[in-house]
Amino acid sequence: MSLSLKSRIGPRAGRHDAPDPLARYSSAASAGSVVIIRRYSTSFSLACRLLPRSARQDIANVYALVRLADEVVDGAAAHAGFSVEEVLACLDGLEQETLLALDRGYSANPVVHAFAETARRTGIDPALVTPFFASMRRDCVAVPHTADSVETYIYGSAEVVGLMCLRVFLSADEDARESPAGRWEELAEPARRLGAAFQKVNFLRDLCEDTVELGRGYFPGIEDGTLTETQKNVLVDGIRDDLRAALPGVRRLPASCRKAVELAYALFAALTDRLAATPAAVVAHERVRVPGREKACLAGAVLLGLGPARGAGRQVSA
Repeated sequence: MSLSLKSRIGPRAGRHDAPDPLARYSSAASAGSVVIIRRYSTSFSLACRLLPRSARQDIANVYALVRLADEVVDGAAAHAGFSVEEVLACLDGLEQETLLALDRGYSANPVVHAFAETARRTGIDPALVTPFFASMRRDCVAVPHTADSVETYIYGSAEVVGLMCLRVFLSADEDARESPAGRWEELAEPARRLGAAFQKVNFLRDLCEDTVELGRGYFPGIEDGTLTETQKNVLVDGIRDDLRAALPGVRRLPASCRKAVELAYALFAALTDRLAATPAAVVAHERVRVPGREKACLAGAVLLGLGPARGAGRQVSA
């Protein structure tokens, strides 16, 4: 005689010492987000280790949703044979599911559920979610960007993610002496500039893949996979401007989260320096990386208090 799933779990669910079903599901969903992040980004995982446990989990929940949407656009969905129309429909569904979860506090999609739990607790609202999905949809349109459209794209694909992270960092600050609203007003612009810098670095190092393989031109005037030294230098200067503008905000982050952001900052500053020192012809065809040994040295410097927020270590050169 077989028993249904409901009859098997029913008696246990009624026990007084059994965990709350929603809490158990939320815990499992968050654990899944950590697995996703570890599989896709070693540098990100390295920086996250410097966060306090609660913030580390919330940041993983945010980036897991970002990764999920990115896989719809550029990864698993395409390899599963989805057409552009099907990818767009999938993105629409994912956005609707995310917004509903923000309102209701539950999703049958574990990644969405984990994100919504973090968002509802830290103050991430739909105004930061809808621009992100708009930028993801823009990636499905094979039309080169204009100067205006790329700014809108960077805001939705990167700056709002920086703002989401800022919400997490401020909510994790147990020693705050200022109001969260006041600190948000002070730190929001640096968070946006840091997100923009990170995205522009990714554009430059992925230039060949984006323009040649995916048919995307994120830099107006550089749509055919070629890159001159002058063009590269202009782009590097713009990245360094963003990094410089972001640094005062990094220094004002809650102490519990500052080292993790310092390390991410240092890694991207190092990558920017490598892009600056690499011939444009190589940047246009090869993905520039920071070696593992250098990453370890940067992490050590941050742990010793010699990171960029301390005024020492790697500087953003002109």
